[in-house]
Amino acid sequence: MELGAIMLNLWESTGLYQSTWENYVMLAISFVLFYLAIARKFEPLLLVPIAFGMLLANIPGAHAELYKHPLTMTEAVFSCGCVGECTHSVIGEIIGYDTIYVQTGGLLYYLSKGVEWVIFPPLIFLGIGAMTDFGPLIANPKSLILGAAAQLGIFLTLFLGYFLFQFPIFDDMSPQTASELGKLAASVAIIGGADGPTAIYVTTVLGQDEFLGAIAIAAYSYMALIPAIQPPIMKMFTSKRERKIKMNQLRKVSRKEKIIFPIVVVVLVGLLLPSALPLLGMLMLGNLFKECLVTDRLATTASNGLINVVTIMLGVCVGFKASGSTFLNPITLFIIGLGLFAFAIGTAGGVLMAKFMNLFLKEKINPLIGSAGVSAVPMAARVSQMVGQKEVPDNYLLMHAMGPNVAGVIGSAVAAGILIAMFGG
Repeated sequence: MELGAIMLNLWESTGLYQSTWENYVMLAISFVLFYLAIARKFEPLLLVPIAFGMLLANIPGAHAELYKHPLTMTEAVFSCGCVGECTHSVIGEIIGYDTIYVQTGGLLYYLSKGVEWVIFPPLIFLGIGAMTDFGPLIANPKSLILGAAAQLGIFLTLFLGYFLFQFPIFDDMSPQTASELGKLAASVAIIGGADGPTAIYVTTVLGQDEFLGAIAIAAYSYMALIPAIQPPIMKMFTSKRERKIKMNQLRKVSRKEKIIFPIVVVVLVGLLLPSALPLLGMLMLGNLFKECLVTDRLATTASNGLINVVTIMLGVCVGFKASGSTFLNPITLFIIGLGLFAFAIGTAGGVLMAKFMNLFLKEKINPLIGSAGVSAVPMAARVSQMVGQKEVPDNYLLMHAMGPNVAGVIGSAVAAGILIAMFGG
């Protein structure tokens, strides 16, 4: 081979030769996520692996090496028509050779099976359960109502998305049948639960893998940006007097109650909504590991090593889905905007439900804790505490907000089960 041809092959193999403008836009977006995670400390455990996966996906030419690349094979061609190996009783004459290209998987091809086969999201829920104290929810069962109200954003967005995805601008990009439109709308609506694993689970189960990158990145980004997104909404729907409400200390919850609670939840929800159990069942199993005090090693593994490993793999795989060719189009940007709407309505729903409940309660609820009804544990509860202390420095709302926050985790899993039961057929 001549030197010129060798150098041409080398040049054509570089990322500079293979790049498009979409690659550079997505690389810039990954840099923004790195900044938010590292410099601003917005959910770095989530955003760093996601941003790195996005970085890998948008290095031109790297996708084939990391995901799938062709393997060249030369196989014999027989006179009887067989290729590679003759299957007839009398072996035919070899009349030539054929070159066949077989796809073989790269590193992320195999790692992504944990997403495609919906293994990673339930394992994340197992770890969350092992790290979470359900005591505030058990001590104040009214928190369940606030957690349920915060799912309002999911169901309003479901109907809005189903209507808007039929606009002519999306004709070439969104599904055309009513069933597929419902599945896409449901996958986008679940972003309102502010729960990345749940969003991934619903999107994958409903077969909307084409939009998984946009949906998962929107869900995780809004989780990370809760300190910036929620406070203006909380202040919009509450008065200064309401934000100053102090709440009485919660009662102490017994160990027996904490052990019985996850078992009862699984039985009740399972009988009514079996499709919620892959997520909710793992959440309750992790919590039972924590509370029964006889499985300390399992609780420690689930809440540390296991969830950390799965978070790394899940984050990188999700980021890797966000390649420029699939991410930068009108429907993707619309999905991100609609997800923000769902999240904002969920926040407002929890706050407004707390205000409504105060009409009938002697001991008033600080409406700020209603915003914690979204599923982002414990970030949403910390934001309720932060906004409350700006009004009254010695007002401690964190444990009260953890009740709706934990209820929100359960609520988002139940909402996921409902959406799958509605559209999963």
